[in-house]
Amino acid sequence: MTAFSGPGSTSSTPLRIAINGYGRIGRCVLRALYESSLHERVEVVAINEPSDLATMVYLSQFDSTHGVFPGTVEHYAEGLRVNGHDIRVTHATEPEEVNWSDLGIDMLLECSGRYGTREQFERFLQAGCPRLLVSHPGESAEDVDFTLVYGINEGRIPRDASVLSNASCTTNASVPVLAALDARYGVEHAFLTTLHSVMNDQPLIDGYHHKDLRRTRSAMQSIVPVSTGLAQGVERLLPALHGKVQAKAIRVPIHNVSAIDLMLKLGQDIDTPSLNRMLLELSQGSPGLISYSNHPHASIDFNHNPSSVIIDASQTRTNGDGFANVFLWFDNEWGFANRMLDAMLAWSSVFRVATPASASAG
Repeated sequence: MTAFSGPGSTSSTPLRIAINGYGRIGRCVLRALYESSLHERVEVVAINEPSDLATMVYLSQFDSTHGVFPGTVEHYAEGLRVNGHDIRVTHATEPEEVNWSDLGIDMLLECSGRYGTREQFERFLQAGCPRLLVSHPGESAEDVDFTLVYGINEGRIPRDASVLSNASCTTNASVPVLAALDARYGVEHAFLTTLHSVMNDQPLIDGYHHKDLRRTRSAMQSIVPVSTGLAQGVERLLPALHGKVQAKAIRVPIHNVSAIDLMLKLGQDIDTPSLNRMLLELSQGSPGLISYSNHPHASIDFNHNPSSVIIDASQTRTNGDGFANVFLWFDNEWGFANRMLDAMLAWSSVFRVATPASASAG
């Protein structure tokens, strides 16, 4: 399985990008790029991260979840040097503090998670950023020009878009499966329970950490229910399921890899072997995005897995009258970072026009 499954660039010149926010997703995006051949066609020009350069270098080299970086990371006077390639680093805390136009970038990947409204996204555009790919959903559908789930709607990106959302890791995991199930059987009702690894909006020990009182509790000592917008995200991408989807989320004390327990009422009766055959066919038609296994798995098996979703056929259940239960795994960091790269190139194929000399370069 490759770490990158997106389309080739439509231009012979490298795509120039910058990353804003060098936390879990920002670092995974950079690393996923360098662990694939994509770094030969995409140039990371700059990273904006308030943290100091020495810490950025260290956390790029050594990662408790994904292991030691399989290359070299050093620093020079103005930034990071990754496998010999210089990446300028700025330490701004506000979008206006960086002159994005001076960087000559084609796109900024906003990975800080600090911004969610159109007004906030516009601050980057007004500061010279030509296009913004956001690593989370907008607070509403109107806050972004398009919400992209790769494998579902990348062919419908508006040519004049300036702000795209890569949705959420849970949306990327659930929507391709739900879309296929609805197309084959008709989904009358769906209830999704996400079992999500801990996140940095939770403290290690109880503390004044969040307005959601459950998220003031120690992340590593409890199973913690949290709010989720997954149902709205699914319905935004699959309007035929409007009013048919509900969801809840539970944080579990592991560092990475999450799961979705998907309860379904289908429009026709189905048995377990038939449902699994359909899910296997789905995975075979979406290599690199949807995987399938019937081995007795634990979550750690999918650490550093680049798929959007892995269907665990050993957990599929049916109970007559169209009731079904499907279990989905996903690496909420690595899989999502790879989808950011897919989204990036899908968008670039829209706004970069091929010339006769470069039309075959991709």
